[in-house]
Amino acid sequence: MSIADEIKDKLDSKVINWHEHSAKRIYFSVNSADIKEVANFLFKDLGLRFATASGSDTPQGLEILYHFSFDKTGQIVSARVLIEDKKSPRIDSIASLFKGAEWIEREMWELLGINFIGHPNLTHLLLVEEWPQGKYPLRHNHES
Repeated sequence: MSIADEIKDKLDSKVINWHEHSAKRIYFSVNSADIKEVANFLFKDLGLRFATASGSDTPQGLEILYHFSFDKTGQIVSARVLIEDKKSPRIDSIASLFKGAEWIEREMWELLGINFIGHPNLTHLLLVEEWPQGKYPLRHNHES
């Protein structure tokens, strides 16, 4: 069974939408409440490696793509989460699953203002300590 088939089979009820850009590039969306379970399944059950995560500000909300690599085939699987509440964006941290997620979550906390619940050390990583609280350099004004 392919990685895509295994994900669809196990996570069927959690997948909001699915997009296979190519045989080696798969994207699917899940609710933010499901990200820890999804990440744990991809890593522990399927053997995918957590590569990184990327965050962006979109007109619909703050989006996080969690990128996983299946090194045997070169496939990249990305789980997409949309946090619609920009005033108080929050999501469970996956740092307890992958130590490597600590820095990227700190970066998204600092630059986008996403609160990662359960993160062990949400402190400045890139910006100076004097950076104004509530100002996030990667946020956009989508109202214009």
